[in-house]
Order: sequence, then structure tokens, then C-alpha cells
Amino acid sequence: DQHQQEPTPMGSMDTMDWQAMDDHHEAGIKVFLDNIGKDSLFWRQPPLEFTMDGDVKVFEITCQEVDWETAPGMIYPAMTYNGIVPGPEVRVTEGDKVRFLFTNQMAQSTAIHFHGLLIPNNMDGVPFITQSPIRPGEIGTIEFTVRNFGSHMYHSHHNAAEQTTRGMLGAFIVEPKDTSKEPVVDADYTMILNDSALGFTINGKSFPYTQPIIAKLGQKIRVRYMNEGLMIHPMHLHGIPQQVFAKDGYYLPAPYLCDTLNIAPGERYDVLIDCTEPGVWAFHCHILSHAESRDGMFGMVTVLIVQE
Repeated sequence: DQHQQEPTPMGSMDTMDWQAMDDHHEAGIKVFLDNIGKDSLFWRQPPLEFTMDGDVKVFEITCQEVDWETAPGMIYPAMTYNGIVPGPEVRVTEGDKVRFLFTNQMAQSTAIHFHGLLIPNNMDGVPFITQSPIRPGEIGTIEFTVRNFGSHMYHSHHNAAEQTTRGMLGAFIVEPKDTSKEPVVDADYTMILNDSALGFTINGKSFPYTQPIIAKLGQKIRVRYMNEGLMIHPMHLHGIPQQVFAKDGYYLPAPYLCDTLNIAPGERYDVLIDCTEPGVWAFHCHILSHAESRDGMFGMVTVLIVQE
């Protein structure tokens, strides 16, 4: 149920008075504020380490089931890469030769698809079309040369509506060889959107367990949106426009400004945010049932804090 992440109502609109409703809303904000800085990996997940086999970068990932807490007391059976949601970020450079070894420790078969990347057909990760599934106890190997830069993803492509929404997803970021067209930024953030099995989440967590983006006045930040869910999520930033400059890993010929960016399942967008307005700015999905209820904010909510 995609709505299971919503906090349990303490009363209906007819029975909850204004004071009780305000108290619930304020309580969630207090938990969020108290949690700031306590999840250092929320925005700053270190790239997955690799070893070298000749000129090939070799990455090892374990597919495993764990219990995952998305918000206070909201614990779900998750399917993961290396025991975390999202899975470890993979960051490589255009032209790299890479090999991935996926060990399946789950009770289900699985498969891994590198979404948006130009790879050989027999490495595309679609069971019984391009490859066999990786069965329980097996190790699957995928090897290719990274041909196209940009913000991409990797995720399950076997029973994917369950496995991906339960956490089998991760960012695959390819740096270009020629960085002359890349924007110069003070910080680079990846925001993976998901829904359904683990509720409405940003980087595997739901408000109030999300973390804020904190920037100094005048800084420029990059946000890489990735939608791994089953629903569209229009991401809205209060107070400051977003400059959209790339879609699905490709530079746009004409970047544009917006305050709300509609991100469909499978899409990736890269935006720049000039932190010109001081304050604490709400940052959330604008399908409001994904972000707020009578009990207060939940799900796909965070903030951008611009400090003077």
C-alpha cells in the first residue's frame, strides 16, 4: 500500500480540534530539527569502492534483505544492495571499463539493469530476454565500458515493482572526460525519489528522518533528481528557482527556470540552485498527499537552509 507511510491518524477532521492538529504538526518539525546531522550518509554517501583487475574497475555488491527504518517506528522489510537504501552510489568516469559482481543472498531471483547507460545488449539485465536471472546463492557478472556520462541509475529488473520499490536501487553517476561544460558548484546532491513498498521516501527516508540541504548565502548547488518509484513526483522548492540544465544524463540545449519540476518514474533531472535567499525553505513533492496529512508533514519533505 503506497499510503502506509502516512502517520496513523489520531482523529478525523471532525474530531481533531485545531490545537491537537497544531500539536501534531509541531511535533514532527521538532523531531526533524532534532535529527539534523544525525544521518551523515543521507546526502554524503561515499562512492562504492572498487579493486582493479588490469584496466577494469571491479565492484562487488550483495543483494540482501534487511529491516529498514524510514521514519520513527516505521520499519519495513527491505530488499537492498549492501544492506542500505538506496544502494551504494557508483561514481565512475566516461571511458572506464567496469565489472560488477552481484551476490544474491535473497530468497528471490533478481537481475540488475543499468538505467540510461549505453551498454551491450547481453549486459542489459532483463531476465529471459538478454540474461538469465541471478538465482538465490548465485553471483551474477555484468561488464561493460562506460560510454555516456551523466546522472544514471541501477536497479532490479526482476519482480521490479516489488524489488525496486523495496530498495533495490542506486545512483550511477558518470563524470565526463571533458568537464568544460560541467557547471562549477559548491556542492553536489543526489535525491532519489521512491514510493509504494517503503512509503514515500527521499534517499530511503521519510520526513521527519530526512535531512536538510545546508548552504551558505551565495553558494550554488547541484541537485540530481532520480525517480525510482511508481508515481510522478513534482518537486517544489519554496523561495528560490531551480535551473534545469540536463535530463536523463543529456545537457538541455536551452536550460530553463522553474519552481516545481515534474519527475516521472525512470526520469533523471539535473538542476542548479543559486542560494540567493536566506532562510529555511520547504522542499517537497507537490502532490500533497505524498507530503502532508492532518497529523503534519511526512514522506517526501525536506528543507533547504540558506545561512547568512
